[in-house]
Amino acid sequence: MPSFIQARRALTAAAVAAAAVLASCAEPAPPVIAPPPAPPAVSLSPKVIEQASAYRRYVATAGAISPTFAGPEEVAQGVRTGAAYEPQQLLRGAIAYGAVVALQDPGFVAGVRTYASDPTQRRTIAYEIMKDPAYVIGIQGSAGAAGMVMNALGEDGRKLLAAGKAVRQAAYDVQRAPWSKKEVAGREARLILAKQLSATPVMGDTAETARLQQAVVSAGSLGVSGQTASPPYTPVVVRSMAVAALAALGFADDASLEQVMPILADPNAATCLNMSKLNLYQCLAVSKPHYEDVFCLGVHSLMDTGKCVLKSAGVPEPVEPSTKLTAAPQAAATPVSTTR
Repeated sequence: MPSFIQARRALTAAAVAAAAVLASCAEPAPPVIAPPPAPPAVSLSPKVIEQASAYRRYVATAGAISPTFAGPEEVAQGVRTGAAYEPQQLLRGAIAYGAVVALQDPGFVAGVRTYASDPTQRRTIAYEIMKDPAYVIGIQGSAGAAGMVMNALGEDGRKLLAAGKAVRQAAYDVQRAPWSKKEVAGREARLILAKQLSATPVMGDTAETARLQQAVVSAGSLGVSGQTASPPYTPVVVRSMAVAALAALGFADDASLEQVMPILADPNAATCLNMSKLNLYQCLAVSKPHYEDVFCLGVHSLMDTGKCVLKSAGVPEPVEPSTKLTAAPQAAATPVSTTR
């Protein structure tokens, strides 16, 4: 009996050993490799989109000022509407809007997104753009995006400039009405109000904000277009593309706002807008009859601002045909600006 048990144990041990040998000869199981993380979605902080919406609101309301003034209250309302932007906010809004426009170019977005799949490369490219926004010029598709930004901002600048020219002409045409030659009541108060409006940030329109939010993730939904443009580009155009690139890399959301907001600035463009405001204040300070207020509105609130937007986009001013102005408002000789 013991010999039988010993034999059985020996056979079991042999079987185990044979199984071990066979197992050692088998192919090892392939290692489980986790798939790479999906690249982040294109996103832009709501606070940046709000800046773009506020900019668009001013362009829409100021560009719609009618040159047909029926009385003093319409003139006063026009002056209030034209003055109602804070220069730094308008500039931030122009760059933010330019970023949304740049995201409308599929080629540019695709060029940026080639760097989004690898987390390390994505962070590296984002860091380079934050350090120097001009880095974005080297990304494939940037020339197309630049052309779209220039065209969109240029259209806004031309709209304000055209409205200003029409209002400037109205300063002469309205003198046929007796009320236009009467002195403005509360002249100091309306100058103070213009300065207050110029220092007060405004909110964007709700519908426009929603439209811009949708455009961030839907290329082509804004309906903007533009021809490919070669560098050099203005700082405003470059910074618009830089913010758009960060959005395409997933580094322009609320978590990255501290790094994104400084890009929404340009000293040269800010100087132009600030000078427009100073010229407006000086014009209103010496303006007395209502038709002179119309002149201040047309030239310094609208024309000067439109020219600043055009300059910031690198778009030339439209050639202005020579016109005959039938009268010379006293305020025309007093503003700081010599550009008419």
